[in-house]
Amino acid sequence: TFFLRLSSVPTSGSQTLRTSLPPSPLHSAPRDAMGCCTSSQKKGAAAGDRRKEPAEKPSQIAPAASPSPTPLPSAEISRLEASQGAVRTKFISSPGPHTNRLSFTYEELNAATLGFPRDHFLGEGGFGKVYKGVLDGNEVAIKILNPNGLQGNREFCTEVMVLSRMHHPNLVKLVGFCADDDQRLLVYEYMPLGSLETHIFDLPPDKKPIDWNTRIKILVGAAQGLKHLHVNCNPPIINRDVKCANILLGEEYHPKLADFGLAKLGPTGDDTHVSTRVMGTPGYCAPEYLESGQLTIKSDVYSFGVVILEVITGRKALDQSRIKAERSLAEWATPLINRRDFAMLADPALGNQYSMTSLYQVLSVARMCLNKTASQRPQITDVAAALAHISKSRRTRRLAHQQSAAQVHQPGEDI
Repeated sequence: TFFLRLSSVPTSGSQTLRTSLPPSPLHSAPRDAMGCCTSSQKKGAAAGDRRKEPAEKPSQIAPAASPSPTPLPSAEISRLEASQGAVRTKFISSPGPHTNRLSFTYEELNAATLGFPRDHFLGEGGFGKVYKGVLDGNEVAIKILNPNGLQGNREFCTEVMVLSRMHHPNLVKLVGFCADDDQRLLVYEYMPLGSLETHIFDLPPDKKPIDWNTRIKILVGAAQGLKHLHVNCNPPIINRDVKCANILLGEEYHPKLADFGLAKLGPTGDDTHVSTRVMGTPGYCAPEYLESGQLTIKSDVYSFGVVILEVITGRKALDQSRIKAERSLAEWATPLINRRDFAMLADPALGNQYSMTSLYQVLSVARMCLNKTASQRPQITDVAAALAHISKSRRTRRLAHQQSAAQVHQPGEDI
């Protein structure tokens, strides 16, 4: 059982900040089994951050119990699984609650972007280039997979099957795909603010950093998306590539998880883990996964702990430009958290515009996620609940402060 004490906030100095916040338990909860979740549009991701995995048949996702997302036709799953070389499959699945998912021709997607011109270019990663387009009057992001790139047919099939069944406010929607001859493209909803990493790292002088409240809001939403994968999918889906580059932002900084090419089905029955070749992005992978290839949902929790640190500190998970002792964010930050040097971990771009109470609380959650023993990490359900509690408590205190300030001077009173 995990407990996160939120009542008092010791600082690195002699001062102790106290609040009236009630304790927020971070306790392990049994996993539920319901439906399933979402997608990929990457902007600014490093090209060489993954190792290629030998081709293997993607696992078929079991039907969801409740609420039931639209399943892919079994014949089409088999056709996708059996495909070798270029995927040459088309299907139109039943409409879901959010969008129709279609198989597009290359000509249709080429027309949607006006020929993939430079001024429609959104970004490029190890899997290919992403362009902005318009389909049926709606803005979309179209990823052209590099035929010689890191995302092969197995990853393409996995992403189509996973994303076409998932519906959640914090998961990017798959609009459709193209598998004409050797062409492989994926079509996603357009996320106007791009990836989270472009708002955290290496900001140009004219770009305003996102404030503390918005950072917490983004973490809450991302945790909710990951929770849906772990709890509402049966079997659970392990993202295997949770990072800032794969958290996309919509209007008002609404976050959505993206990129499921590396996703794996989690263990079922009496199994405690799935064994697989190590893949993912350096700096985010859980230690037990790196050492043994044993993958669990707690591997994603570790990666999310690194994301929390990135959002709070403004530092990258792995930064070779720093001195050796500071290159790994998790290894640098954990001792500081243990010593309660919380102020050392706040992003200087915040300009001290944050609550020390909230800083302590969020870093405490990150520390629990980064436990080197997987079984000692909290469930993502509890992480999401703790972050939501922190966010709600901050809003409550702020509103109370604003109301009391408004009562200081009433019209007609002397100052």
